[in-house]
Amino acid sequence: MKRKFILGMITLAMFVAIGLQSCDDSDDYSLGDFWVDIATVETDNNSSAYWFILDDGSTLWPAASDIQYLPEKGQRILLNYSILSDQKDGFDHYIRINYIWDILTKKTIVLTATNADSIGNDPVKINDMWIGNHYLNVDFSFNYGGIRPHAINLVENSLIPDPQDGKIHLEFRHNAYGSTSNRLYDGLVCFDLKPYQNNSTDSVTFAIKVLDWNTGDDVTYDIVYKYGENSTENATKSKNTLVVSSFEFY
Repeated sequence: MKRKFILGMITLAMFVAIGLQSCDDSDDYSLGDFWVDIATVETDNNSSAYWFILDDGSTLWPAASDIQYLPEKGQRILLNYSILSDQKDGFDHYIRINYIWDILTKKTIVLTATNADSIGNDPVKINDMWIGNHYLNVDFSFNYGGIRPHAINLVENSLIPDPQDGKIHLEFRHNAYGSTSNRLYDGLVCFDLKPYQNNSTDSVTFAIKVLDWNTGDDVTYDIVYKYGENSTENATKSKNTLVVSSFEFY
């Protein structure tokens, strides 16, 4: 099952996916079965109602819950849930919420001479990087030293010229605030890509530069964002994601 434990004074949310099965078209579900997926919170501006959209586009209505949750539109979460029914009232499933862990969810920012020091440029290890439901999901490892939370950002670097190669150049930045630890901890962060949509194309290509932990060199990842459709590529990766709570990074 998915477990959460304490590391010193910091909460570490670790998820180990065991016995997860895919949804079928049957209403014969057991409350003892559960699924764990990355999802996006959606809210009704005219009421307190909220629901979830999985990265494969499925919609989930929380008909029952074991927890109290304060929803925020656009918040990315790791959702542990049990299915109560199939399609109903326009949703793919009615569910019971077993637990929710918020994933650090951010927008890209512009790197300037003013904020360069606070953004930093310390190495990280990229475990995986993929797009789901208009968000860039980055599964990474960083050298948390237990002193203060590290800063994680996706930036547009205004200090260097644009290569003019048709790609959107971004940088995944990490500020370790002087941590000398060589022990790596895993984290997950999601960045909203919707601001990069435009009316003239149905996709864009990102070139994302990262200072690599293993080599000490810059590595660039090319990722295509197909916003003309609901991007579901690699959506099932969420089932095996190791997540650190954002007490260790922000």
